[in-house]
Amino acid sequence: MAWVYILHSTNFDKFYIGFTSESPLIRLDRHNSDYYAYKYTSLYKPWTLFWTLECKSNNQAIQIEAHIKNMKSKVYIQNLLKYPEISTKLLSKYSM
Repeated sequence: MAWVYILHSTNFDKFYIGFTSESPLIRLDRHNSDYYAYKYTSLYKPWTLFWTLECKSNNQAIQIEAHIKNMKSKVYIQNLLKYPEISTKLLSKYSM
């Protein structure tokens, strides 16, 4: 199983988009610890888990992650949470 996840730094109003084959909660813990020292996420701690999407494969998760990043829009990211049907459309669009 793979996941696309979005973290939010409330202190800096920043978002981080990623994918993982682990639990998104494990990744959240790593981003909030020194596991990723000297990386982008280390600058804007603490992070909260804003949104997750369970995918069927790493390939699907990578494609959806790229789609969200290419949107380059905080409004789009906020709408992912506000309108759950967007998630369904993404899974359908990037299905195998």
